[in-house]
Amino acid sequence: MVTTAFTLDGFKITKNMGVVRGITVRSRSIFGTIGGQLQTVVGGNISAFSKLCETAREEAFNLLLQHAAEIGANAVIGMRYDANEIMNGVTEVLAYGTAVVVERVVERA
Repeated sequence: MVTTAFTLDGFKITKNMGVVRGITVRSRSIFGTIGGQLQTVVGGNISAFSKLCETAREEAFNLLLQHAAEIGANAVIGMRYDANEIMNGVTEVLAYGTAVVVERVVERA
């Protein structure tokens, strides 16, 4: 389970495992750059760049999940993304959050 919130409804946090992250660094290919530049001429969604961004976020997210599982967490709270351009055409995408162990809260009637 992953949430941008700091709580999970119906669950209690039993252990805080600390910060987890997934980092990927991506660059545009020359073909993607040319395709994106051509799409800017007509306007609208630049699908070549959208696909690159989605792929980078998905990879960072999956690395975050892997990191959390490796340290024994079963959930991540406070999940966020960040991105920085390292150099022209090269971008770092970071997914981060707090790994926790949660248990379902049993309500008594």
